Amino acid sequence: MAVPKRKTSKARRDKRRSSVWKIAAPEMVICSHCGEYTVAHRVCKACGYYDGKQIVDKTEKEKA
Repeated sequence: MAVPKRKTSKARRDKRRSSVWKIAAPEMVICSHCGEYTVAHRVCKACGYYDGKQIVDKTEKEKA
């Protein structure tokens, strides 16, 4: 059976393991109110709706 001649350094070991734990991109869903893509379970940045209810009034910010 093959046996390593030298101890694997912490840096080499961690470099090898780093690619396993990459962060996945957030899932994008289509807003049911305006049709824009938005992050799931967040208020839509385009229209201000969440779960069919208006949370943020976007018309006030456009006037200002």
